[in-house]
Amino acid sequence: MSEIDVTLADRVATVTINRPGQRNAMTLAMWRGMAALFGRLSADPEVRAIILTGAGEDFSTGADIAEFGLVRGDAGQAEAYEVAVDACSAAIEAAAKPTLAALRGYCLGGGNHLAMACDFRVADPSARIGIPAARLSIVYGVRSTQRLLALVGLPAAKRLLFTAERIDAAEGLRLGFLDRVGPDALAEARRLAAAMADNAPLSIAGAKAILNGLAMGPGALDPALAEGLIAQAADSHDYREGRAAFADKRKPAFRGC
Repeated sequence: MSEIDVTLADRVATVTINRPGQRNAMTLAMWRGMAALFGRLSADPEVRAIILTGAGEDFSTGADIAEFGLVRGDAGQAEAYEVAVDACSAAIEAAAKPTLAALRGYCLGGGNHLAMACDFRVADPSARIGIPAARLSIVYGVRSTQRLLALVGLPAAKRLLFTAERIDAAEGLRLGFLDRVGPDALAEARRLAAAMADNAPLSIAGAKAILNGLAMGPGALDPALAEGLIAQAADSHDYREGRAAFADKRKPAFRGC
């Protein structure tokens, strides 16, 4: 069994961080492998949504600090390590499919890099969210700090980063970090993913790219890219299928092309 498992059911891929004995801490190799995996899932026409979760009782405690002496021991290694972490988060964020993080137990540090890069975060009441960078003399990455700021606002982002405190699921929902809290995070994520899986893939991919660009501030959205996505959908089989299904009063069968 690998450290990152993937299953596919009903066009929803479930990616599971599989190191429960280490509370699903991420090694450098895993950061790199996760980036490549999300790139493949994004391009797979059989996949309509992606759920990211952790094996056992936790989502992820983030980076595997036990290997820092070997892979993040000085400024040069730290820079290369952060490049790998940011590339992983960017691959999740850029996936053309809806992405959902299903959280239970600890979601700490680098675990938040993963969760915040997803489109949605669903948790059960056991979830504990925190960013302990200030207890390790680490400055949290710019992109993930920007995602945190967009989710919870400036005062709450400062609170989480300055205090390194852990908040529960109820507080995470109140702050806007979480989208939903329910008794079974994975089941709730599957319900939400199923609600999206039948919809037009080109519509979702275009909306996601435009929204992500707008959320990252002035200049982040490439207008030519946005117009290209709009034109691609307008010339697609799925647009014709959507109109025909509406006229026939039937469910459309979208193909993503």
